[in-house]
Amino acid sequence: MNDLEEIYEIPEEPEEILDISSQIDLGFPETVQSECWKNRYDNVAVPSLILDSSLNVIWMNSAFKSLLIDDQKYQIKHITQYFPNIKEIKKLKEIYNTLKDKNSGYSWKGRVVSKNQKTRSEVANIIIIPLDFDESQTPATYSAVLDLVTDEYREMLRNMFSSLLEASKLKDNDTGNHIERVNQYSRFIADVLKSQGKHPEIDEDYLEDIGFLAAMHDVGKIGTPDDILNKNGSLEPWEREVMNEHTKNGAYILSTYPNQMAKQIALHHHEKWDGTGYPFGMANHMIPLCARIVALADVYDALRMKRSYKDSFSHEKTKGIIKDLSGTHFDPDIVKIFLAHDLDFDNIFTSLTDNE
Repeated sequence: MNDLEEIYEIPEEPEEILDISSQIDLGFPETVQSECWKNRYDNVAVPSLILDSSLNVIWMNSAFKSLLIDDQKYQIKHITQYFPNIKEIKKLKEIYNTLKDKNSGYSWKGRVVSKNQKTRSEVANIIIIPLDFDESQTPATYSAVLDLVTDEYREMLRNMFSSLLEASKLKDNDTGNHIERVNQYSRFIADVLKSQGKHPEIDEDYLEDIGFLAAMHDVGKIGTPDDILNKNGSLEPWEREVMNEHTKNGAYILSTYPNQMAKQIALHHHEKWDGTGYPFGMANHMIPLCARIVALADVYDALRMKRSYKDSFSHEKTKGIIKDLSGTHFDPDIVKIFLAHDLDFDNIFTSLTDNE
């Protein structure tokens, strides 16, 4: 018996996944309440479900089906297969116990996330309430209604990140154009990786996230002293140690943010493929993919930019440097993408050139 089965009994999966239209054959209780619910919600714009006592989805309306473009058939599945964010055992136990508790009205409300590979995730507030009761007056089926809040949720996160970025720009000489260029390089690389099909974690959410969160890579410089951050010339060894702490500072600042990609980028974008980077000397695929992507994007743009201690490098000179650092500083697969599409990087840089 696995952990999930210890919470409540989950029916064994049928030999063939059944289409949702065959629900009567599965013993779906066609009561007055369930019929009224289906008639009321079948064609409305609000996503709605009917669940059995084990929280299997046994009916869904058209609005919910529109969220499930990954499924060729609308399948009988446990609710956690549609909303993986509540699959963690502790959370499931909380939901199940609340739904079995008379004092809670046999009801539960919370936030769920529906995710698939072809579109971005949908975030929703859900309320689950009893629909039918069995002979012992405990719920036999539940109805569920979703309130989609995806746009509001994403806007809230972007506003939080944007406020933090504005604060960090007061400390750092890097321009807003640098931040936007790094976002665009990173999104471009991730898009090519997605098209190659070798990284299942890269979906529409990943592309949208890295195209905005790459900008968070140096947010930890908020905690770096100005005299070190803006020093003309080379840093002393002790100053370099202080400067390198910006990766850990950034991870600490972002540790409570709900999207972990931001923390991963801030913490690991100075790691190197051969393990000689900082802060932990991680190597190869131990380094999160998002950080390996941003590492190349950030260095490319830094080389192209004019700084107080260096002139700007040409695209061809920068291309040669990155090529030479393949397999040492950078992931070779990401360098291959850069070399195959280097003119796209140059176009991004020139289209968002800083005003002198």
